[in-house]
Amino acid sequence: MNLQKEKRKRQLRRRRHVRRRITGTSERPRLTVFRSLKHIYAQLIDDLAGKTLAAANSRMPGVVDGYGGNIQAAKRVGAKLAEIAKSKGIQKAAFDRGHYRYHGRVKALADAAREGGLDF
Repeated sequence: MNLQKEKRKRQLRRRRHVRRRITGTSERPRLTVFRSLKHIYAQLIDDLAGKTLAAANSRMPGVVDGYGGNIQAAKRVGAKLAEIAKSKGIQKAAFDRGHYRYHGRVKALADAAREGGLDF
């Protein structure tokens, strides 16, 4: 089979394994992370209503100056997401790393969100 298809199958399996136990509610939304090569994106999602409650990414003006694909950018995105969540009255979240390992940029974003006041 094609190597890209194999890689995608493994990613989907890991994502299903992680999300099997995580459901976002309005009181405790799911904090999901998407990591591309150049940027990082994070959202707080209420799965029961099917709505995105808050979002932050490294492409937003004023969040990251220059390259958005490094650990410093992830820290700033996590802090910005925590700030937006606080303004909307959200204190708790369920962290969903997707199929990404919990290290590097994903871990930096989570730590910065925790320092900003989100509890997960």
